Amino acid sequence: MEYVNTVGLRLDGRRPNEIRQLRAEMSTLASADGSATFEMGNTKVLAAVYGPREASNRAQTDTSKATVRCEYSMAAFSSGERRRRGKSDRRATETSLAIANTLEQNILTELLPRTQIDIYVQVLQADGGMRCAAINAAFLALADAGVPMRDSVAACAAGYLDGTALLDLNYTEDGGGGPEVAVALQTGLHQVLMLQTDSKLSMEVFEEVVELASNGCRAVAEFLRTTLLAHVGRLSLATSIAKSEA
Repeated sequence: MEYVNTVGLRLDGRRPNEIRQLRAEMSTLASADGSATFEMGNTKVLAAVYGPREASNRAQTDTSKATVRCEYSMAAFSSGERRRRGKSDRRATETSLAIANTLEQNILTELLPRTQIDIYVQVLQADGGMRCAAINAAFLALADAGVPMRDSVAACAAGYLDGTALLDLNYTEDGGGGPEVAVALQTGLHQVLMLQTDSKLSMEVFEEVVELASNGCRAVAEFLRTTLLAHVGRLSLATSIAKSEA
């Protein structure tokens, strides 16, 4: 299969350095302290945050900081495979740990001793890039819950197919057998929170793919910033209306 045609376009019409269309919505679940949906192309993820709240297991409570937990899962209807993935799914467990570790580095956990923050992430529709979409959705949900954080976090991946570095692989490209690198950045502090790859790459290719993924993170970060500002604007307007009607 040819992933990049002779005029430099991919199967879905994007250029190699183009990210898919991004969409997001905050406060999507009334039952959670914070929630959000995030979409990258046809990949759609829902995140819900509960906490900070008193730790449920006092024996495992950290007296100096908050404990961050994450549970990642894929809905049975999220892809054409139509197979159930239980909690024992190794990949889901690894992804849960990656999300928790990435976001814990950004949360001001030292301000919240003896508490826990639970993050639940579910992939509603899978079309590649689920791990990065999950991190972006969880960041928005944490912001919606008012969890104090050091900086904005954005995640994006890039791969290498047909001798070309490609940003934000979709499902078909992800199945092409080429290497992929997922990156999560603190975009204001310019710190790398996550850098994961599933294959060996030459140093030259690795640096090219990481740079492309980092550029994708910056594009995602700008979108997240716009989403947060719009959400704050809506909250301010609702508060003003409520006060005027009181």
